[in-house]
Amino acid sequence: MSFQAKPLQKGQMLLIVILVMTVALTVGLSVATRSITNLRVTEEEEASQRAFSAAEAGIEQALKLTQPGEYFGGQSLEKATIEKVVITELTGTRFLLNNNNPILKDDGVDIWLSTYPNYSAPQWSGDLDIYWGSRSDDCQQAPASNTEAAIEVVLLTGPENNPVATHYVYDPCPQRRVENNFAEPLPGGQLLTTQFANRARISLNQGLIARIIPLYASTSIGIDGNNNIPFPPQGSVIESVGKSGESQHKISVFRGYPKVPNEFFPNLLLVP
Repeated sequence: MSFQAKPLQKGQMLLIVILVMTVALTVGLSVATRSITNLRVTEEEEASQRAFSAAEAGIEQALKLTQPGEYFGGQSLEKATIEKVVITELTGTRFLLNNNNPILKDDGVDIWLSTYPNYSAPQWSGDLDIYWGSRSDDCQQAPASNTEAAIEVVLLTGPENNPVATHYVYDPCPQRRVENNFAEPLPGGQLLTTQFANRARISLNQGLIARIIPLYASTSIGIDGNNNIPFPPQGSVIESVGKSGESQHKISVFRGYPKVPNEFFPNLLLVP
């Protein structure tokens, strides 16, 4: 017995052709879509980088200026613009030091309690609250890791021609306090946008300048004056906005005054 294959009918051939074309079209559209998406992502990344570079350029130009204000509105660069640069004097009754970036361990930050650069009046007086540390810092479980910062404060008060230096040290870690005999700080709290774990209150009169040094670990630091009298200016915050296409970047940096030489602060535990 023999079998003979029947030729495909025209309808079947048409269906096969349509299926093949559909698969080919689907694959082609998928490849094209992916290519377009990759191209768009690449363009957006390039625009984002150009916007970031424009914001950096605004910061660099602002560092040459000293007066607070708004500058460089709409300044054009290559395929990007410096939309805005704002220089704001840092003062008030409370603020976060170093633009809320951590102060490095064994380094120091200066708090001006008199007017820079001549230590002139008005000289700040009142209760100075110093905030530092976060709830995630912990030396209870692993004291050897030293993840929780202590602070050292050297305060200069009195007339500028005959200042008096007062030394304070605080450590939130009980295990370390047994050895270093530092004072135990008060519980922290919310200061502006940041929740701090620790606080130290220092009462002072005729303040000139204070240096705060984190020990054992780096930490963010904030200060609060409880007498509602603004602190003298501490420097300025520079904010720069760059734009390229639909991408926009904002950079914020703190520009403080030049650091006071270590010789002005006697009896430092650690010299940065």
